Amino acid sequence: MTVTLPPDYKPKAKEEFMNELQQEYFRQKLLKWRDELLNEANETRNHLQEESMGQPDIADRASAETDRSLELRTRDRARKLISKIDEALERLENGSYGYCEETDEPIGLKRLEARPIATLSVEAQERHERLERTRRDD
Repeated sequence: MTVTLPPDYKPKAKEEFMNELQQEYFRQKLLKWRDELLNEANETRNHLQEESMGQPDIADRASAETDRSLELRTRDRARKLISKIDEALERLENGSYGYCEETDEPIGLKRLEARPIATLSVEAQERHERLERTRRDD
């Protein structure tokens, strides 16, 4: 079933959590974000293909290589983010999107709005971060 969003729709806490409108809202948000990342990756690829490494000055070559390395690291982070977006889209399809992986409680609209790929509630995320800090301190 296809759901059409009103043009100015924003999820509200008073609505049923993850109703069809909210699901479609986050689906569109995730797809738009994914498209932006893919477009940026294509631009980077095109830029790197056009860039000539035949610069005669060694300082210019070193600077270009540093820029290239930074762009590639940025693209690698984007690739990982696209994977997380795809996982979030799968969760939308199977009905688990918006619910904490640990507690099965709703993650919350504000958190999903800020981080649509979130898999943990704020409380569960804080627990994980505390555990990580404790392990690092040991």
